[in-house]
Amino acid sequence: MTIITAKTRKTDGKLVRVHSNGREEELSAPPIREMTDADVEETARSDSDNPPRSASQLAKMRRVPRVKTLRRALHLTQEEFADRYHIPLGTLRDWEQGRSEPDQPARAYLKVISRDPKAVARALRSAAE
Repeated sequence: MTIITAKTRKTDGKLVRVHSNGREEELSAPPIREMTDADVEETARSDSDNPPRSASQLAKMRRVPRVKTLRRALHLTQEEFADRYHIPLGTLRDWEQGRSEPDQPARAYLKVISRDPKAVARALRSAAE
């Protein structure tokens, strides 16, 4: 197996291979093997550590908003999100970096924020007045 370190260059969005000496080489095509839907399905089913879930298993799972995804969808920095929704910045960072998970009340609060972020922000502002 060959491992290629690659990145998308910020200046022009081009995919480049990064050599050990730091030199960048533009790649003409992504170094990814194309897979058919059948290949993807077969590979997923063969992963004994993480088998695909059935439709009934997926239906039973609780949907909790992922904090980083929610924050990015609102176009807020960690500092802005923490300040706007009165969440300690360190706690937010711990959630986003997987060092800890929101407890049940925090998950409920995040769910409310995800449903109507403007109303939550308004309510918090009026409560502070």
